[in-house]
Amino acid sequence: MTAPANPLDHGWGLTVAQARELQLALRDRIDLRAPPDFRPRTVAGADVSMERFAKRGYAGIVTLDAVTLDTVEEASSAATLQMPYIPGYLSFRELPPLDDAFRKLRTRPDVVLFDGQGFAHPRRFGIACHGGLLWDVPTIGCAKSILVGDHDEPGWARGSTAPLVHQGEMVGVALRTRDGVKPVYVSPGHRMDIETAVRIVLSVSPRYREPETTRRSHRLVNEIRRADTGGG
Repeated sequence: MTAPANPLDHGWGLTVAQARELQLALRDRIDLRAPPDFRPRTVAGADVSMERFAKRGYAGIVTLDAVTLDTVEEASSAATLQMPYIPGYLSFRELPPLDDAFRKLRTRPDVVLFDGQGFAHPRRFGIACHGGLLWDVPTIGCAKSILVGDHDEPGWARGSTAPLVHQGEMVGVALRTRDGVKPVYVSPGHRMDIETAVRIVLSVSPRYREPETTRRSHRLVNEIRRADTGGG
């Protein structure tokens, strides 16, 4: 498969083999450099919730003020998910409804955090990479678990990091967002580097292990799902 001029042109009804080929074709388009002196004014979180026994997904994007962490905008969407959950192919499951939600935003956020992987992916093309390329915005993957790689234990204090290494390459870091809690796994998506990604994740994680962007987008999609399913 040849990478299309516009990533949207690839469509979403792909087989796993086609999705893998597309990841390999598009990964060289990823830019692992943050904009110079990048100080975002807004930071968004993207999340998807699913019905337990159905294929319907509920996507939400919540944009926060990067300084006050006040919510400034929300957008959501619901859609039938076209691909089952397969590790390494999350973007083909979750990006279709997330893309619809993103395009409903009145103002484009300066950076988007995904509850998933970016460069820390077996083919270096996680959902944060795919989403960043699709929307042409800086993106970060901030996951609760490892998809690939190993790391030493980071220091006990908030802000401590340890390199996440896969096949001899540093693909992200394990980051302690609170003293003594389990780390999260941060990797650049698109138009982003590891150091800047860590700074931004810490800036939106003042109290909890997960960033406020993830917490609020997760809350939004669960509210939408419960409303749509009558509380189920």
